[in-house]
Amino acid sequence: MMRTSDDGLRRDLHAVAAELARLAGWAYFDARQHSTARLYFTEALALSHGQEDRLFMANVLSCMSLHATYDGNPVDAVALACKAHDVARAVNDQPLVMSMLHMREAFGHAALRDGSACHEAIGRSRDAYELARGREDEAPSWVRYFDEAKLLVDAGIALARLGEAHQAEPLIAEGPRRETASRQRGRALHAFWLASAQLQQGKLDDACGSAGLALDLTAVIDSPRVVGHIHEFHRRLSPYAHETPVIRFEQRMREVPR
Repeated sequence: MMRTSDDGLRRDLHAVAAELARLAGWAYFDARQHSTARLYFTEALALSHGQEDRLFMANVLSCMSLHATYDGNPVDAVALACKAHDVARAVNDQPLVMSMLHMREAFGHAALRDGSACHEAIGRSRDAYELARGREDEAPSWVRYFDEAKLLVDAGIALARLGEAHQAEPLIAEGPRRETASRQRGRALHAFWLASAQLQQGKLDDACGSAGLALDLTAVIDSPRVVGHIHEFHRRLSPYAHETPVIRFEQRMREVPR
């Protein structure tokens, strides 16, 4: 009996350590400390082996895939997302998990500028989401953030990465319209991507307005990743340095507390 109890305690401790490592990886990812984030995600994956929680392994792999996309390793991002699919498929029907994982794959394909593969992955994500409707309570708690608004926004972000800004803009715009105030980091990231899609179309005034929302939110969140995106957007404004919307945006940048 004591051995069984010890084994159970050991498994519980490994599970806690794995989740702490995953959360640390996510925190370093948001802090743009990519090498350290990769180290912690890898540790989380190693700790999850042997725990028989394949959905947790899929979650870690999905985090690694998204991180690889933002860290400039899209080939790895696609491979990690596909590995996550394989791991999750070994578990009973989990359409919401599969929907999120297909979108992770779409991000990788978009970063590779593989339009056909990206659109196919988005389509699979939408199909899986339709199967998940009304069954959200059956999904693991960590994936329930992936609601219809998130599906639409992420599809738009993938299309924006492909350069299909006209199709991307109305999808990404669903984020700021639907998201609650509690999702401040998500609202800021989505506002940046909306600004990016608008700038691609030459909508300078709209783009600076959307980026301004992301900028305002940096005053209430601590996210170097969001700040980095804003500076990236600012660099892309250099050809329009003398335009009034850009001058106003730069003034707002100076006014936002650091």
